[in-house]
Amino acid sequence: MKQMEVGCSDNRTGRRADVRTAESPNIRKSEHPKVGSIEVVAAIIHDADGRIFATQRGYGDWKGWWEFPGGKVEAGETREEALRREIWEELETRIAVERALQTVEWDYPAFHLTMHCYLCHVESGTLTLKEHEAARWLSEEDLDSVRWLPADVQIINTLKHIRDE
Repeated sequence: MKQMEVGCSDNRTGRRADVRTAESPNIRKSEHPKVGSIEVVAAIIHDADGRIFATQRGYGDWKGWWEFPGGKVEAGETREEALRREIWEELETRIAVERALQTVEWDYPAFHLTMHCYLCHVESGTLTLKEHEAARWLSEEDLDSVRWLPADVQIINTLKHIRDE
């Protein structure tokens, strides 16, 4: 396990994504002739200084790419419950889920992803990496300093837009 004192941006596929924000939840899904679909939740964890917590994948086809932590919703769980459980399992950290930010629909080569994203903050814990290769707290100026997974780029664009308002 790696314990972090926790300290963006190719789109390699060029595939189309539709984004639904909390303010406009009815944007239609992208067309996806995929074998399967995966529905996940992701935590956009921020701190008092406005930095965003990012994690680097340590496995699979996208090893080395950066993402927001989270995972699949299990039977009987709400999205918020799943997010709290996933963050505890991945980071040994308790989070407070503040609000839904957006839902991203993204076609990866092997599957279609639906990712429900929530703004969160740390309640307690040490942000111990149990599944990820690395992690960083990124300021607004640093958001483009890592190679984000294509679906997560959509979230970065939303965060930049929110901060510009």
